[in-house]
Amino acid sequence: MSLLVKGGRVVTAADDYVADVYIADTTVTTIGASLDIPADKVVDATGCYVLPGGVDPHTHLAFDLAGTSTADDYESGTIAAAFGGTTTVVNFAQQQRGEHLRAAIDRGLASAAGKAVIDYGQHIVLTQLDEDSLSQLDELVAEGVTSIKMFLAYPGELMVDDATLFQVMERAGELGAMCCVHAENGPVIDVLVRRALKAGRTNPSWHGRTRPELAEAEATHRAIAVAEMANAPVYFVHLSCTEALAEVTAARDRGRPVFAETCPHYLFLDASVYDDESFDTAKYVLTPPLRDARHHAALWRGLRTDDLQVVSTDHCPFCLNGQKTLGEGDFSRIPNGGPGVEHRLQLLYAGVVAGRLPLQRMVEVFATAPARLFGLYPRKGTLAVGSDADLVIFDPNATTTISAATHHMAVDYSLYEGWQLDGAVRTVVSAGVPVVENGLFVGKPGSGRFLRREAGSPQ
Repeated sequence: MSLLVKGGRVVTAADDYVADVYIADTTVTTIGASLDIPADKVVDATGCYVLPGGVDPHTHLAFDLAGTSTADDYESGTIAAAFGGTTTVVNFAQQQRGEHLRAAIDRGLASAAGKAVIDYGQHIVLTQLDEDSLSQLDELVAEGVTSIKMFLAYPGELMVDDATLFQVMERAGELGAMCCVHAENGPVIDVLVRRALKAGRTNPSWHGRTRPELAEAEATHRAIAVAEMANAPVYFVHLSCTEALAEVTAARDRGRPVFAETCPHYLFLDASVYDDESFDTAKYVLTPPLRDARHHAALWRGLRTDDLQVVSTDHCPFCLNGQKTLGEGDFSRIPNGGPGVEHRLQLLYAGVVAGRLPLQRMVEVFATAPARLFGLYPRKGTLAVGSDADLVIFDPNATTTISAATHHMAVDYSLYEGWQLDGAVRTVVSAGVPVVENGLFVGKPGSGRFLRREAGSPQ
């Protein structure tokens, strides 16, 4: 199939110009002014931005947690992602206790088969290190799984100790793989949670009140030190607060290969939601919790100055009714996570409109930087001749109203219910084929491809 996108304003992390984009099969083959090339389909993008398809490196689709599974599987989750302009996700496959790492990846691939409508990669979540695990990492990296996640929270369930953290980081550094770290001091948080429950403080508002900023900052500092001892890069997922950002900034100022993402909910929402003592607050039980509004300015500044490189979604959706309610009477049993994969681009564009982020920098944190950091660039993350034909036609003159009644995520609430935002996704092309056209899904479940990612040392 050939496709010609006419007259749009092409915006990448490096360029901003009006041009036509010609696609043959799955690849961008020509970019130029007033192209006169026959095509099977012509799309008029006049007055719109033509952006690289988004890369979301942090999603939890078909993910088991706290006795239930995320509301979105690979089909509903990737459809929702496409409606938000995302054409690539990197999803987490979690090792079960005693399990070979490849078995976790194989389970993730089986979950995606016949369902994904956009391309996808896999991270491995390592929860246990035995004598064979390091050699298993060698195998996975050789097969294109080039990132490993470890938790410093949730003792007895997901948390790894510092010895495991060091050994895995050391091997990852040798292999050119990236270690992703969930940085919170799990043992201290567990003490605070037990104290709250013992005092009868059981409602969801206490989730946020038992996970202080310093617990995140301390674990961030510790993981940076371990990564330096291991001579390896490190990437912090869902960074939420000024104190943790200060640790990342200091390390980067020393020239260390330290990287971090934040998420839209940390840029736009704040801890005042926990003032509500009702169970409705369970919608905001996600980890780290929402922080005081004072952190917003620092996070936006970090995105502008490249102390934060990526905005991901940490899309980990559980329905309020029937899933979050597993924690009625004990907030520690509420499945942690929230929805967001559908609205990352619209929310980031709100930051552009408000003057918090330049347009090209928005493209960088939305698509280019995650593609670079996770071994997908220049195949993904940019619009260039030879790159995959993944693009978004975004109309800056339209508006988007967010609501659970109209979103495509399989979850019964929105974190941004009723918000009206400037800009709207009009058309999304993945691997040269339209997935969304004028607000309608036209893709095909199972058309998404598994991506074998490159290993290498990010800079």
